Amino acid sequence: MSLSIRNLRKSFLEPDGNRLPILDVAEFDIAAGEQVCLVGSSGSGKSTLLNVIAGITTADSGTIQIDGIEITRLPEPSRDRFRAQKLGYVFQTFNLLPAFTALENVLLGMSFSGRGANKARAVELLGRVGLQHRLHQRPTKLSVGEQQRVAVARALANQPSLLLADEPTANVDVANQDNILKLLREACTESKVSLLLVTHSPDVSNQFKRVEKLSDFNRA
Repeated sequence: MSLSIRNLRKSFLEPDGNRLPILDVAEFDIAAGEQVCLVGSSGSGKSTLLNVIAGITTADSGTIQIDGIEITRLPEPSRDRFRAQKLGYVFQTFNLLPAFTALENVLLGMSFSGRGANKARAVELLGRVGLQHRLHQRPTKLSVGEQQRVAVARALANQPSLLLADEPTANVDVANQDNILKLLREACTESKVSLLLVTHSPDVSNQFKRVEKLSDFNRA
């Protein structure tokens, strides 16, 4: 799935009434099946860019086309449906539902796609991130690193066409960092899924052929 951004602007209203520019991107493209690592300092707008691409946050102006579909023109319910069916998102804050187990969190992510939940696939994905023995534990019983791995499994559950990953290895040890990166990249390669991964870690960015600095194309 290709991604094409043109003249994208996003700002936030400050307490004094002024607007703080966060994003001003003339153009940014990812080809179908391409894997891109985006680096930038904390607060530079990396997470905001992912949220705008996913349709979680609306842009002030500009266009975002995902496989030719202009998502900035879709009403919120349509954006939510498109995100559930076509996008995977590894959130920096995990966004796991605390009342549900690891397995149930992945199954719920599947149910939002409208294609139904596939328990066998959910179990397989959790096993691939090393959580086969933690399927029935709720997030409060999981370590931060284990919660991150549940979030990775959930993002892959619906076999997305575009995968967005916001610091997916920030809360895990080196061994699990390598495992998560391998899982994400292999899953994308096997299914020709486009990947946009945000990180501030050179150990992570060095594993990508295409690395972009947000400051190189964000004029805000």
